[in-house]
Amino acid sequence: MQLTRRTFTTGLSTLLAAPAVLAQIEGEHIDTANRHPVPAVQDTETTAQHEARLAWWREARFGMFIHWGLYSIPAGTWNGQQIPGIGEWIMNRASIPVADYKALAQQFNPTGFSAEAIVSLAKNAGMKYIVITSKHHDGFAMFHSKADPFNIVTATPFKRDPLQELAHECRRQGIKLGFYYSQDQDWTAPGGAAYKTGDHQPPTYHWDKAQDGDFATYLRTKAIPQMKELLTQYGEFPAVIWFDTPTKDMTPELAGEIVALLNQHPRLIWNNRLGGGYKGDTETPEQYIPAQGYPGRDWESCMTMNDTWGYKSYDTNFKSTETLVRNLIDIASKGGNYLLNIGPDSHGVVPPAEVERLQQVGQWLAVNGAAIHGTLPTLFGAEAGSFSDTEKDKNGKPKFIPEWKWRSTTTPNRIYLSLFEWPADGVFRLPEISRVPRTITGAHLLADPARKPLKLSRTGDTLEVHLPPQAPDAIASVVVLETKA
Repeated sequence: MQLTRRTFTTGLSTLLAAPAVLAQIEGEHIDTANRHPVPAVQDTETTAQHEARLAWWREARFGMFIHWGLYSIPAGTWNGQQIPGIGEWIMNRASIPVADYKALAQQFNPTGFSAEAIVSLAKNAGMKYIVITSKHHDGFAMFHSKADPFNIVTATPFKRDPLQELAHECRRQGIKLGFYYSQDQDWTAPGGAAYKTGDHQPPTYHWDKAQDGDFATYLRTKAIPQMKELLTQYGEFPAVIWFDTPTKDMTPELAGEIVALLNQHPRLIWNNRLGGGYKGDTETPEQYIPAQGYPGRDWESCMTMNDTWGYKSYDTNFKSTETLVRNLIDIASKGGNYLLNIGPDSHGVVPPAEVERLQQVGQWLAVNGAAIHGTLPTLFGAEAGSFSDTEKDKNGKPKFIPEWKWRSTTTPNRIYLSLFEWPADGVFRLPEISRVPRTITGAHLLADPARKPLKLSRTGDTLEVHLPPQAPDAIASVVVLETKA
């Protein structure tokens, strides 16, 4: 199985699959340490301060990832050949010389880009925040940077700052905005790191002498200055900084220089991919949903709609709306967030297949959003599946066997049951009800504006919810259990 663009060291590797739902575990693990040369906010804040800082993010549950850059021009093809792998890695995969790749900037004029349309798409899809690639591994900045001329305002005929336009629209429409920044890998800046691909040779894995240089110099003359720009040019944004692919070059001391900058913005949320032993705020499972979430840690599954992050013209392997909705429910039931990607083309236009699916997800959330936004994880747990007593995964650990019949989320006075299968006999049975530390006082369908009561009965330790003959929704129908402590 090919690892993703953000693979660091392989951890858990279990496949969770259902006919309707992709939930694949490949696994990343990033080494962290308890002692840091520069203490981060996570090292110094109180529990109450941490809870307050993460409050909006935990309530959101659903966000939009945007991968967009120069790689949308070749769109997966170089010199007439389709390049294997994900679209935004084409420079690395095809060993494109720095000068040839930088020349793409002269062709980049995405006049079809509309910040209003993209933010509206996210909002109508039920997403609460956006994270966009401000600079990916190719080193091209999608914002106006005075620190380095290889950016969308200085180097292209477009001459506009999409991040500024997105910040304006997010502010207007009530959406949070965050920035992805590749702090470590940079394939066009001298000294930037690179991952090994093909026949690229150690110790740098560079393929062009123009990439050679000193990593610390790159960090101090390009990466840190650009991060300062990102943290100061967009008003109250970014709410999130999304780091990626740390290498051995990111020592604790160098990472500490970045953390000293981040500490100047104490409300900022940042992930576990900085490197240098810093754990950040969030775990970042990529292209999979952890079998049991990350108990005690905030986490966010980032996933594509097809097989690529950056636009590839010939990747049409899109997941169904059913898969996307059920992934969202599964993630929320385990206490995580779903960061779902779009990849605009070189004109700045979101592919129609992605727009269509987000619109359909939004239609489901318009009716059932209370079961997702602002919820806490399930009070049950066994509904997700269990680890096998006999089967092992490829790491020799017990294999997780998923169940795809229902999921649950909760709020202080409600339990939400999202049913993927509608019972043939019209009765949903909730086992081990005595383990729920609440009294259930009533039930209704979330899709029913009249809140017509559903009959409840009990057989032993099983609660029985008597349902109408037809499911309100073909993908997932939500039963609301009203409760009191």
